[in-house]
Amino acid sequence: MKAYLKQYRLFFVFLFRFFGVYAGLTVLYKLYLKQFDNLLVFKVDDFTQLVAHQVQQLLLSLNYECSLILHSNQASIKLSLDHRYVARIVEGCNALSVIILFAAFVVAFSGKIRTTIWFILTGSLLIHFLNVLRIALLSIALLHYPEQEDLLHGVVFPLFIYGVVFGLWVIWVNQFSSYAAKYPQ
Repeated sequence: MKAYLKQYRLFFVFLFRFFGVYAGLTVLYKLYLKQFDNLLVFKVDDFTQLVAHQVQQLLLSLNYECSLILHSNQASIKLSLDHRYVARIVEGCNALSVIILFAAFVVAFSGKIRTTIWFILTGSLLIHFLNVLRIALLSIALLHYPEQEDLLHGVVFPLFIYGVVFGLWVIWVNQFSSYAAKYPQ
């Protein structure tokens, strides 16, 4: 057993770091969301509202008439384009859970502390801005192709955001992590 643990030590360290950071950040995120839980009033968290307003500004800059309305009986924001309801923005749309997953992997495949922090911050901002773009493009697509909602919302646009995260992970492992320093290409 001892030889087994020694042989796969790096793998177990990776798993411990990944799940430790992922669990820690997820708990913090759930604590943040808890302040918006109220059985009497439906309230959307501040970060999701920020994302919705950034989507609205992007759509307005693309000459779409866009309005946001807080949903009266659920914690979501209705998004209308050109006077047609096309989507609702909920907590899961804000990409914070994706950013948590991204950060946990980067920490698990550690590098220098400054580089790790820089990469997490830069990558998180990139994920955030691309997520705003993703929601805007999804809304436009749903305006023109509402019958394709399942494909667009369930496959195409998640593939986009997770593809970006995967690409960032590949860059991290091959360029900045301690693994890249040990095994240069």
